[in-house]
Amino acid sequence: MIALYKSKPWTFISYTLALGLIIPVLVMLVGGISASTQLFSHLWQTVLPTYLVNTLWLGLLVVLLALFFGVISAAIITQTNVFFKQQLRWLLLLPMAMPAYLVAYLYTDLFDYAGPVQRMLRSTFTWNSPADYWFFDIRTLPGASVMLALVLFPYIYMLSRGAFEQQDENLFRASRLLGLSAKKSFFKIALPLARPAIAVAASLVLMETLADFATVQYFAVNTLTTVIYDTWLGYGDIGAANALASILMLLILFAVLAEQRSRAGLRHQSNRPNLNKELIQLSLSQQIMASLFCWSLVVSGFLLPLALLINMALEYSDVEQLTGLLSIGINSLKMSVIAATIAVFIALILGLYQRLHSDKYAKIPQQISGFGYAIPGTVLAMAMLSTLGPLDHWLNDSAEFLGFTPPGLLLSGTIFAVVFALVVRFSAIANGTIISGIKQIPHSLDYAPATLGAKLNRSLIKVHLPLLKPAIVMAWLLVFVEAMKELPAVLILRPFNFETLSSKIYQLISDEMLEQGALGAILIVLFGLLPIVMLNKSEKKI
Repeated sequence: MIALYKSKPWTFISYTLALGLIIPVLVMLVGGISASTQLFSHLWQTVLPTYLVNTLWLGLLVVLLALFFGVISAAIITQTNVFFKQQLRWLLLLPMAMPAYLVAYLYTDLFDYAGPVQRMLRSTFTWNSPADYWFFDIRTLPGASVMLALVLFPYIYMLSRGAFEQQDENLFRASRLLGLSAKKSFFKIALPLARPAIAVAASLVLMETLADFATVQYFAVNTLTTVIYDTWLGYGDIGAANALASILMLLILFAVLAEQRSRAGLRHQSNRPNLNKELIQLSLSQQIMASLFCWSLVVSGFLLPLALLINMALEYSDVEQLTGLLSIGINSLKMSVIAATIAVFIALILGLYQRLHSDKYAKIPQQISGFGYAIPGTVLAMAMLSTLGPLDHWLNDSAEFLGFTPPGLLLSGTIFAVVFALVVRFSAIANGTIISGIKQIPHSLDYAPATLGAKLNRSLIKVHLPLLKPAIVMAWLLVFVEAMKELPAVLILRPFNFETLSSKIYQLISDEMLEQGALGAILIVLFGLLPIVMLNKSEKKI
């Protein structure tokens, strides 16, 4: 912290921005608490307990499966001499680029009764009807859990892998001197030390699971996100929807607090760890099994769905579809570029304010602004409608009172609402990336410009922003990709006659016509690969 830099305007702007990002959530919570509708009471007495149980089961199953996939694959890559280690190291991140609802549709199309797998089985064994054989039903709660786990386990893999790689090898050498085998050393030392990172990753997976809408909707698994959507659009009762959204918010808040409590008091094992790993030497059969496990995750989570999309695009796409998707793609690009630019700009203001000001409360704006990531898109859309709708009515009433023509829905009925929701939702991603980049700047570079008489603005332009360029680019890409993939908030808040790639593909999936949008789905996946490629390049430079 530098006492030389005390800018009251900057302080005011930082707190104003943070408050602006959190106000919609506060409005929604107040509306949910004060809501007293017959519909909510009816839902609570009939189906809501079942929806709540489904939500809890879905979150639990997805987290357990993601932990199984992610921790084991991270351990294999970091602790052993498995085949194709360097290739699998970054290939295991690829499923992160694949939206869960795409994977859900593609696997349903593959394994459904009319799909190629069951057709082949009936042809091979001369079965005539479903009564002749048993085949699993993918459109169930366990099936939805597997679909979500296949695309969310990279969160756990990435953070677990980083934790394993940063562990002090001297601890493992000491354990072997005490008679522990490599297997026991992993379970008694490596795994407990990685627990904080694994807990953070598990909480991210849980939040993404609770925020999912399209996958559970397509699989007809009733959860809190689907009932919130149905209550608002089906019954037109925003008060009951706010009350339901408040319940979901409490669940997420409980999960975040439980994660923080689980790693309270844990410390890193060493300030200067020995990172020269002694890999566990697997036998030939063990290497084959370990490699097959990792490759199965890459194939099932990314390569097979991508191959199915490419096959659909080659078989069904034409020039007319490409032209239509191009205009929709421009809408997605415009929306995502604006949201990513604003989110990164706010992250820079709040991150540098936290770094360069002596105020002991300088962390508060950045912490408040990142709260939106824990809010599902459906809930956030309710918050936006509860906030911007009354503002629009007030603006129209004021204009009419002053004798002007009412402007209409300037806030809630335009792309402004969508961009605002995306900025609130993904500011935490920009904040985390920018803060990580700021921490890599030596504190001496904060003091040097001031000692030379440079003003704050000149110091930022000449010193901090050039050093933060890689972090700015990565933060922008991450928010851009997440905005491209966001569905629930866009689906509810988009203006009339305004489609994005995600909303159009969801509608095609709902109509069992993804073939017509396969090119757009591929485009979303390709955009999702951008930050993964950037991460891989940055790791190679280290």
